[in-house]
Amino acid sequence: MEFPLPAYRISPLHYLLTSPALFSNQLVPENYISWTETPEAHVYTADLPGVRKEEIKVEVEDSRYLIIRTEGIGELTKPAMDFMRKFRLPVSIDIEGISAKYEDGVLTVTVPRSFRRSGFYIDPADVPDRVEVLARAA
Repeated sequence: MEFPLPAYRISPLHYLLTSPALFSNQLVPENYISWTETPEAHVYTADLPGVRKEEIKVEVEDSRYLIIRTEGIGELTKPAMDFMRKFRLPVSIDIEGISAKYEDGVLTVTVPRSFRRSGFYIDPADVPDRVEVLARAA
């Protein structure tokens, strides 16, 4: 016995409201940073059109936070765009391996993962042949 599939009716209004052309400027904020996670690294990408390479600062604060901001080169200059974002870094990263590149108005910051093994190692030679455990009776 076959069961008929329900007929879903999609309104023409649905196509209008989900059109990317209608809302393309409203959905993405001006200072949007995308974050991508790969097996090797975390990658942060920011569109910073009109900003000079010298005005961009990428810093790590307290080994916990990644700060991306723009700042004027001299005391009297102001950057082309005021921008500042702060991200909490994951636990297992290589802080020394963080790299940044700025090309065609797009800043890409790569934060590599650290593959250190956590925990401890017990050498079998250090374990005694016999282990006695003493416990008090309750």
